[in-house]
Amino acid sequence: MQFNFDKINDRRNANSSKWQVKEHELPMWVADMDIQTAPAIIEAMHKDVDRGIFGYQYVPDEYYRAVASWYKKEHNFEPDLDWLVFSNGVMPSIGSILRHLTDLGDNVLLQEPNYNSFYNAITSNGRHIVNSELEYQYGKYSINWKDLEEKLSDPQTTAMIVCNPHNPAGIIWDRETLTKIGKLANKHDVLIISDEIHGDITMPGYDYVPFASLDAEVTQNSISLASPSKTFNLAILHAATLFIPNAKLRQKVEHAISVDGINSPGIMSMDASIAAYTEGHEWLTELRQYIQKNREYVEDFAKKNIPDIKVLPAQATYLAWIDCSKLTDKSDEFNQFLRDKTGLYLAEGTKYRGNGNQFLRMNLATPKSNVEDAMQRLAKGITEYKA
Repeated sequence: MQFNFDKINDRRNANSSKWQVKEHELPMWVADMDIQTAPAIIEAMHKDVDRGIFGYQYVPDEYYRAVASWYKKEHNFEPDLDWLVFSNGVMPSIGSILRHLTDLGDNVLLQEPNYNSFYNAITSNGRHIVNSELEYQYGKYSINWKDLEEKLSDPQTTAMIVCNPHNPAGIIWDRETLTKIGKLANKHDVLIISDEIHGDITMPGYDYVPFASLDAEVTQNSISLASPSKTFNLAILHAATLFIPNAKLRQKVEHAISVDGINSPGIMSMDASIAAYTEGHEWLTELRQYIQKNREYVEDFAKKNIPDIKVLPAQATYLAWIDCSKLTDKSDEFNQFLRDKTGLYLAEGTKYRGNGNQFLRMNLATPKSNVEDAMQRLAKGITEYKA
């Protein structure tokens, strides 16, 4: 491979949220990588720093052209440049959309288990969570369409957050499924907010479907959000793009993020993002392959050595969703036990709600040696837990 993803990068004492742990602990919980970003991005950042002037910046047209070109090459979809809006991040934008485009007391629909930050974004802004829980059977999730429409039909439900690819389960919702969701949302006048931050991290042989690539009858009622942050490990840059085909809706969102002060780029976000979207294709191709190998190792190790758990096959994300239902229905307590006994620090599924109380989430975007260490610790911890 051209890029060395096996390199161990010491992130302790570097203000890393993930690595603020004890010396013997191995953190594999939060969704950022232990892998250095693409060299072209680092070079772009060096140029910004070397100028030595850190004044205000604007979003150049080159940024939007880079985003559109990236989507055309990576996802066979070229968005209209007029649709694209820059913001400081996906979650800040979702909070802003909820504050300005829905009313206090409104319902926001989710499909649990789901990304935990959605819950706080909804409730802290005075909105209510409505759950149309994903059905789980034989190691697979599916949508309960009858329940979904019932929840969408409630007059108090004014927005639905779609997570595609799905975090934590790694599902890519196909075009038919997304279209059906979009039509139901249209029917009941519910705004679709599509979080697509994991869209680039698909496993080899798979691709995700951007909501904005669907037919106009459903995209006119949608806001999609993407970012290079997960793709290239650039969370600290605070850069994201909103895809909003409907001009009136776009104006409302532009006003919302302007009022909330999240529409201006940081000093390194522009050049770094442009470098990512124009020069990051080969790096991402190799990263996908590397993560897939880590995923295959975890699945194979579990089958051979830890029959009490099941690692769900995933089409996307660098996260492994691990079914521990044979061992526990309190994954938060189980996760703490593993951490106390072995130092392995995973994400407890309870925070994702739904049936997450029977799951753990493991981050695979790390050198393989860490993955091997993690699985040895997991096997040891489960043996002690059973004893």
